[in-house]
Amino acid sequence: MPRELESVRETERSSGTGTTQYVGKDLEAMSFAKNYHQWIIDHWQDYLKGSVAEVGAGVGSFSALLLNCDISQLTSFEPSIDMFNQLKEKLTSHPKATAIHGFFGQGDERELFDTIAYVNVLEHIEDDAQELAKVYRFLHRGGHALIFVPALRWLYGSLDKQVGHVRRYHKEQLVDLVSKSGLRPIEAHYFDIAGIIPWFINFVVLKNDIQLGAVSAYDNLIVPIARRLETIVRPPVGKNIILVAQKP
Repeated sequence: MPRELESVRETERSSGTGTTQYVGKDLEAMSFAKNYHQWIIDHWQDYLKGSVAEVGAGVGSFSALLLNCDISQLTSFEPSIDMFNQLKEKLTSHPKATAIHGFFGQGDERELFDTIAYVNVLEHIEDDAQELAKVYRFLHRGGHALIFVPALRWLYGSLDKQVGHVRRYHKEQLVDLVSKSGLRPIEAHYFDIAGIIPWFINFVVLKNDIQLGAVSAYDNLIVPIARRLETIVRPPVGKNIILVAQKP
């Protein structure tokens, strides 16, 4: 299960209005999704260089993995005070890391980044086109945007609503959106085909809450197998989409 279950995001991140209810179980559950997070990181390894901005860092589960990559600086943005306090505590001992309480691109930032990462964040933003315009603005020429989002509109279920997802994407829709921002998509494909049926049954049909044991079991038993298979054959559909785009 992906980092989206960690999210207790601002539902309108670009405007700063409206917050979802803090759901501590989601944060606890995602501490068990280490294999899933590492799968995403390894896919992006070639693009994680130089100065990196992580937008919507949550409590820092993904930030810790980014700091293990060959980067010179990590700036993690998180507007939720509940999560920012945990993020700051997690990053405070890392000389390469800075935690910022606020929305990306709405402060006094002057810095341009080599890479900007959105892991299960874009789907929370009402005006995602405006958000991608900010990504274009704050990237160096030749820099990369790394985007990971939930896929397939018909998979929108109880958990999506609970954690404040505005939408789920289809691949062509996301590629078109990114292209219109001025960024050039260089890779986009579906991710985690094995997760479609469990997600549909649990959160669309049964409308269940997230279960820690289910997250752990999926991460330890299914993800390693799914990762090997999807390395050999790209799935025609999946529960998520992973995309890399470059600023020309």
